[in-house]
Amino acid sequence: MPPTVAVVGGGISGLAACYHLARGPRPPKVSELGLEGDVLPVPGDHPASRNRFLYTGGALHKLPSGLGGLLRPVPPFSRALLWSGVRDLLAPAGTEPDESVHAFVHRRFGQEVADIAVDSLCRGVFAGDCRVLSIRSCFPALFEAERRRRSVLLGLALGSGKERGAESGLSQRARAERWSQWSLRGGMESLAQALAAFLRPRGVELRCHAPLHRLRRRPDGRWQLTLADGTVTADYVVSALPAAALAEVLPAETEPLAQELRHIPAVSVAVVNLQYEGVALPVTGFGHLVPSSEDASLLGIVYDSVAFPQHDGTGAASVRLTVMLGGAWFGQSFGDPVAVAPALLLQRAQVAVREQLGLELAPTRSIVKVHQSASTASWQSSGCPSASSGPPTPASPSTTASPVPKWPLGSCWGSCAEPQCPCVPSWHTAAPWQ
Repeated sequence: MPPTVAVVGGGISGLAACYHLARGPRPPKVSELGLEGDVLPVPGDHPASRNRFLYTGGALHKLPSGLGGLLRPVPPFSRALLWSGVRDLLAPAGTEPDESVHAFVHRRFGQEVADIAVDSLCRGVFAGDCRVLSIRSCFPALFEAERRRRSVLLGLALGSGKERGAESGLSQRARAERWSQWSLRGGMESLAQALAAFLRPRGVELRCHAPLHRLRRRPDGRWQLTLADGTVTADYVVSALPAAALAEVLPAETEPLAQELRHIPAVSVAVVNLQYEGVALPVTGFGHLVPSSEDASLLGIVYDSVAFPQHDGTGAASVRLTVMLGGAWFGQSFGDPVAVAPALLLQRAQVAVREQLGLELAPTRSIVKVHQSASTASWQSSGCPSASSGPPTPASPSTTASPVPKWPLGSCWGSCAEPQCPCVPSWHTAAPWQ
């Protein structure tokens, strides 16, 4: 009899683990899920790929691109970024096993790049503070490039020397067309739905809304999973849970591990989706980020309708935006993420859109969602990087097919199949600002 594997966690990670176990270690194919015709790519020559902005000094500034942006000063930078590249080429290699992202970039490219560009980047990708995020965990390619060639730029230009693994046809196309992001015609929730539909006929039992209360190792070496309505026994357990959630269900004899998991830091993020009708954006691009020195409470705004107008719906032309609030600054800006009033977050988002994008009208639709304890990767003084965590939320013993709530017009900002799961929203996991 083949061994039984229980995958705990109902998000996209749990579904992906089950997909891998059900089909074997072959390159994933979108065609297997019936989604190949639904992929909406954003190629490298699209405005959402080419145009990214920073909001600082009370104004929007397009990030430099091309040779001209390197050779002359471009606001908000006081001097040409060419000099930051020269600094990297001349600076000695670091010797520490890890350091904060800010310290790494400051050492290699200078204070202005660290304080403005990288501070904003880490807020947009991780909702975190670059002064406490680990360079080795968050940007391993940069860390390894310096270790290989002493210079980050040289290391990236010369490559790692590793051969590219097997790729699907869609992956090869994405690389050739330089996709900066992609979505699905029915929103990203259709990926979770397709995975569930793929798994069910292949012997995978999906248990939705089945909270896991305890894991216990039996004398025969198998695992017993205690649920609200009974128990499940498995030979192996794969965890796709947030760290703190896993800590709450581990057996008593693993308390040292549970304590380590509980100490992994995390931050909360408010995601406010807004739709406006009868307005136009002052600029066209992916969106803009805000450095912490400008406004700690506002991480940035994504211009969703620029990248994916297919999700706007029918009728009058509209503008869809995602406003990201809080992150590492959530407590000081809004208080307890569990108790914060959605109306407060909605008001803050509307004020940001009015002041920074000039949209005076009230939105016709809005969604406010607080992702409690979303992921970060902190740098510790011991030099050990630590990964992400989430709160102790209920977990499924296999995976769940329950989709994340959809944006009313078919686009979805979550990256998780479980509505109450506090996983990192897709604007983190895709890291579109890199």
